[in-house]
Amino acid sequence: MITKKVWFVTGASKGLGLALVKKLLASNYHVAATSRNAASLINEIGAASETFLPLEMDVTDDNNVKGIIAKTINHFGTIDVVVNNAGFGQIGTLEELSDKEVKNSFDVNVFGSLNVIRHATPFLRKQASGHIFNISSIGGYVGNFPGFGLYCATKFAVAGFTEALAEEMNGFGVKVTLVYPGYFRTNFLSKGSVKTPINPITAYESAREAEQAHLNQIDGSQPNDPEKAAEVLIQVSEQEAPLVHLFLGKDAYHYAGAKIERIRSEMSGNEQLGTSTELVGESIN
Repeated sequence: MITKKVWFVTGASKGLGLALVKKLLASNYHVAATSRNAASLINEIGAASETFLPLEMDVTDDNNVKGIIAKTINHFGTIDVVVNNAGFGQIGTLEELSDKEVKNSFDVNVFGSLNVIRHATPFLRKQASGHIFNISSIGGYVGNFPGFGLYCATKFAVAGFTEALAEEMNGFGVKVTLVYPGYFRTNFLSKGSVKTPINPITAYESAREAEQAHLNQIDGSQPNDPEKAAEVLIQVSEQEAPLVHLFLGKDAYHYAGAKIERIRSEMSGNEQLGTSTELVGESIN
């Protein structure tokens, strides 16, 4: 008899997280799902059972995260797959966002995932198996969106530490996947999920236009289906040798491809200057 894996999913009460949890349960996996409000999970999915454990967790509270992971292991006996999905979008130019807004974004989007990793990896290393999915964004690969610099910065950070984590876990049998989703039709851009600057500066016309385009035009018209994304994550989790980088959506491939071409062009354009820094008589091996 094949034992189904136990998944630990953060930010599971809506969006991609909720779609993933529902898909996992329908496929007979065991799931521990976290949210800032456990009632929202129970309302969407149901009460705790042998296969489902709804948990209230603050990803920014290191001790709380440690206790919730221990509670999950106590309930299911193991954790096999971790999905760091909790996060939110903060719109605003770098000048107009306050210190509090900036720190809050990093606390949730970056340090929240690191808290989970810090307390999940000792168990995964000990059992010499497991899989960690860190959900970044195409904005964590392409940052040229005016008014979204802070959000992109947090997702670039996720990308950076995930690439390092993949190397660190390589010798322990733990797989790591960095996910770059494009635009998915969730409530990510809806009121209550995305935050706008407390003190906007009207001079930033391009940022305001991008902000309004996302809130009024893109929201509800995103081209990608979160249920299909959930299916992809499940399939990748069952691969014997999953790749580290996973782009989700044709739009994500489009944006990433455009950046790669731009980098190649700019490297070529500055190659003579950029490679003129060697010490005379020495070269790279």
